Amino acid sequence: MFHHKIKSLFQSAVSSVTRNISDYAVHPGRDFTRNKKLPPDLLISFLVSQGSSSTGNELLDFWHLQDSCPSVSAFNQQRSKLKPEALQAVFKQFNSLALPLEPPTKYRFLAADGSTFAFFSKHSFASDAYYVSEGHSKKGFYNMHLNALYDLERHTYADAILQPVHDKDEFRAFCDMVDRQESLPGTKNIYIGDRGYCSYNNMAHVIQSGEYFLFRTKDIHSKGLVGNFDLPDEEAFDMTVTVTLVRSHSKKLAAAHGYKRFIDKPTSFDFITYGSMDTYELSFRIVRFPLQDGSCECIVTNLPREEFPAERIKQIYGSRWGIETSFRKLKYTIGLSNFHAYKPEYIQQEIWAKLLAYNITEIMINHTVIEKKETKHAYKIKFTAAAHICRIFLRLTTEKDSIDVMSLLKKELIPIRDERQYPRLKTAHFRRPRYFIYRAA
Repeated sequence: MFHHKIKSLFQSAVSSVTRNISDYAVHPGRDFTRNKKLPPDLLISFLVSQGSSSTGNELLDFWHLQDSCPSVSAFNQQRSKLKPEALQAVFKQFNSLALPLEPPTKYRFLAADGSTFAFFSKHSFASDAYYVSEGHSKKGFYNMHLNALYDLERHTYADAILQPVHDKDEFRAFCDMVDRQESLPGTKNIYIGDRGYCSYNNMAHVIQSGEYFLFRTKDIHSKGLVGNFDLPDEEAFDMTVTVTLVRSHSKKLAAAHGYKRFIDKPTSFDFITYGSMDTYELSFRIVRFPLQDGSCECIVTNLPREEFPAERIKQIYGSRWGIETSFRKLKYTIGLSNFHAYKPEYIQQEIWAKLLAYNITEIMINHTVIEKKETKHAYKIKFTAAAHICRIFLRLTTEKDSIDVMSLLKKELIPIRDERQYPRLKTAHFRRPRYFIYRAA
């Protein structure tokens, strides 16, 4: 059965990390050297499969209400020995094992975006880099920022980088993820980003890796990245432009094609040292098209025009919304609005664990065959129910306790209503974390 295969891949990823547990122990050679009720493999499995109830209740559920269940104190002592990098390594190893399960495609569409997670802590546990005050008030809480790459067709997270909110650098995180991104043979990655990701440095990193980018940018009448090009003042156009990047004011540096753009010292550009006489030439398309509200969207991309005309560019950028909806599922269904700790390193453990739980759930959904019937709407699997089923399945340790995950998922269906559109709500800038006492019983 497919669900057993996924569980086997998960256990294999956990085993690959626990075999070298000293690399992920806070005190190598001392931590995880004695037999405990919570060895590293069970500790990692528990973190991935736990829900939003209190830690004590989650432990009881994981141990099936047996009297051998470890205490909350024992759990906290064990997790204090484990670096967050252990969960990160399991996440990456599982992704690497699961990626070949999907049929090969010519392109892989990866959306880049970020989201912030609020948690409670104390100054003795977390540095000021995490602390956010509410307006002019001295009261506040702590934030962790997640930078992610999301596979829009597989509906899984391909990579992520965690940063304290005041050390947030989405440009650098994006470049690091592009440089280390794994891809299948014969498949090209297409990186899709909103205006916050449109920069010459990001473009250059994608080009150097032999891949493609598609970024939204400010419109042609602004002072943004495309503001200095000689562009037609039309609602819709698709043209190729060239810019020569320099980091020296020397007049000897001239643009062979297009125009010359100076990159100052504070601006990141990793392929020319500031003050050097080197140049870097970039060519890309600028695609502009009108929207229903009367405004115009502007996209920069290096995708080939013959295969990706303007209408397809518009559709691809529209699909980027998938990462936005994934953040909602990650927070409110998988459980990243309900942390079980105060320390930033424990918060990182739980974020990596929930990213892995999300991917396992979506892979199960993707491989569940739904019987098509003559109904008004097409149907899809309800993600909320699927997340709960997969969480319980990961907790089971013996074959006799096994459940038929795929059959259960087929019963949890909801109609697809893609035609529905709602205005985007304007939420408050500060979103407080949920208090521990308000968790589900």
